Amino acid sequence: MVIVESPAKAKTVGRFLGKGYIVKASVGHVRDLLRSELSVDVNDNFKPKYRVPNEKRAVVKELKQLAKNAEEVYLATDPDREGEAIAWHLMESVEVEPEQVKRVVFHEITEKAIQEAFSHSRQVDMHLVDAQQARRILDRLVGYSLSPLLWEKVRSRLSAGRVQSVALRLIVERDREIEAFIAEEYWSILAELKPEKEKSTFKAKLVKVNGQDPVLNTEEVVKPILIDLETAVYTISKIKRGERRRKPAAPFITSTLQQEASRRLGFTAKRTMAIAQQLYEGLDVGNGGSTGLITYMRTDSTNISKEAQQEARSYITQNYGNDFLPEKPPVYRTRTIAAQEAHEAIRPTSVSRHPDQLKPYLNSAQFKLYQLIWQRYLASQMEAAVYDTLSIEVSAVSPANEYLLRASGSVVRFPGFLVVYEESQDEDLNPDEEENVRIPASLEEGQQQKLMRLIPEQHFTQPPPRFTDASLVKALEEYGIGRPSTYAAILSTIQDRGYVVREGKRYIPTETGILVNDLLTHYFSEIVNTDFTANMEENLDEVASGEKQWVDVVRNFYQTFEPQLAHAQKEMPETKSELEKVGRACPECGHDLVIRWGRFGKFISCSNFPECRYTEPWLEKIGVHCPSCETGEIVERRTRKGRVFYGCSNYPECQFTSWKKPTPMPCPNCKGTLVIANKREVQCLQCQESFLLEMLEDGSPESA
Repeated sequence: MVIVESPAKAKTVGRFLGKGYIVKASVGHVRDLLRSELSVDVNDNFKPKYRVPNEKRAVVKELKQLAKNAEEVYLATDPDREGEAIAWHLMESVEVEPEQVKRVVFHEITEKAIQEAFSHSRQVDMHLVDAQQARRILDRLVGYSLSPLLWEKVRSRLSAGRVQSVALRLIVERDREIEAFIAEEYWSILAELKPEKEKSTFKAKLVKVNGQDPVLNTEEVVKPILIDLETAVYTISKIKRGERRRKPAAPFITSTLQQEASRRLGFTAKRTMAIAQQLYEGLDVGNGGSTGLITYMRTDSTNISKEAQQEARSYITQNYGNDFLPEKPPVYRTRTIAAQEAHEAIRPTSVSRHPDQLKPYLNSAQFKLYQLIWQRYLASQMEAAVYDTLSIEVSAVSPANEYLLRASGSVVRFPGFLVVYEESQDEDLNPDEEENVRIPASLEEGQQQKLMRLIPEQHFTQPPPRFTDASLVKALEEYGIGRPSTYAAILSTIQDRGYVVREGKRYIPTETGILVNDLLTHYFSEIVNTDFTANMEENLDEVASGEKQWVDVVRNFYQTFEPQLAHAQKEMPETKSELEKVGRACPECGHDLVIRWGRFGKFISCSNFPECRYTEPWLEKIGVHCPSCETGEIVERRTRKGRVFYGCSNYPECQFTSWKKPTPMPCPNCKGTLVIANKREVQCLQCQESFLLEMLEDGSPESA
């Protein structure tokens, strides 16, 4: 008998094992701490109290019955701490003897990998189980202690978590940085120059004035320099030619996959992991059964097996030629603290499965993510790209001053891995536009240049950007907060609790989120901080390796946490937020209507509750009148699955809906309603014309 977590995985594994095996799915955890109480005895070495929840009793009963008739029971749960803990809980719940149980681990669901795993079974690793158990108990101690404080002081249905609270703190503190930011003016000066007997020009940037860095902070400072530069003599003083090699990015780990899928595909971390799970567990790709398409997607290791590397090298030679194959297989350093090197990076189970071959069998999202993983992996095994670089220094001498200007450029000499894939740039980086200018090939040192024009440009320093999925995951990884399996859950939780909202791709804290953060950071500053959380992750890693006992780790934490909790319970001021008034009277009793929070978010109710039980839905208006009935306003709504759409406030009398967000700008052609088509374009609902958003915002719709 073989037990895995999901039915899809069971189907794929069962196909490869064949007759003589029964493969069943536990559908995740089968045992957990009781929901109705703390379920951790702080006076008895933090002994946990587990139970099989009602919804899993039928599953456990079936597994017990099947296990009685099985010669051996293989636990084939996922190859991480969570999977190890599920295996242990299964062993305990199904009540099989330890000597009857065998643990098998595979990082890809292919026939070869499964046969290999079953021939090298082992016992359940209790060090890994203890590490996961310690994490679960720590989270329960924090959550079940702090959440009641938030219910009392803020509002019901809130929660606090050991890791989610640190992520919320990062977002709130970034928002405050933005609010406190004061923009500073600065200028740059470009000179457009033309060599003698040349038609083409190039631009060089002013970098020195009389050997010093110029401070160009006002127009008054810039004007005399421009006047002086008009009279200067421009000469090429130095030409430096060189070569730059650009290595490919490492194959994906969990965090980099989530970041790149966010930047390139617009996927949330949660969606990325859900799709990756489907690709890992197996899909029917036309060979008569399910096939695992990628390796395990929760990993922090960049390792690649020798067999996979050899397959990739053969594929590169056959399809791109020997020039694109590095002399030795590349080795990538894992940046993540305490990475589990026994794992592999995320890669296709076979590089010969080209994305185009699988496209007919995958939905759009599956294809996009598989293609991204395939391209990144293949590129990581290819030769570096080679650039010819050129750096120019131009001296500009006037009667009064000597100036230095620079221009640099590069040209791809050999594309290498770029023929397959190029990593997208970080959304929060502002590339220097003058970094890669076109430079005429005929330039020579000592050659005089003709000044065509001077280009002064005013700039203002920008505040730090709000976090996106990509940048927040990157920050969590860099601080050592959480582990690969937790990133998506962290981001989902702080949204589900109403602590943050996503506008576009950016996270913005809500009033509730700010209040919760301020309470937690004031009373639990030693716990809700990045250093403490990262140190706790290191302690859990040491439990996983057998260097520490899980009870000692939990006890040390609780000795810090308990006095802070007692102090907060005693001293926390009356900070309960007043219910926000809507500005209308209850139509049934005349009392003020107020905004409350329920299981599904905001709603409006009577302030005289429970005597008056009048309620109405909360409508999030976006400042646009309905184009259909013209009397209603467009409001943001959500489907049962949480997808945002836009409809009329007069529903059901008016049936207008749109998946795309309407804007208050009228169509330049027909004055109809424009909706946001993508981050650069808007489209008219009436005449279907499209326009560049930046043109409309600049007031020049005709330019679009």
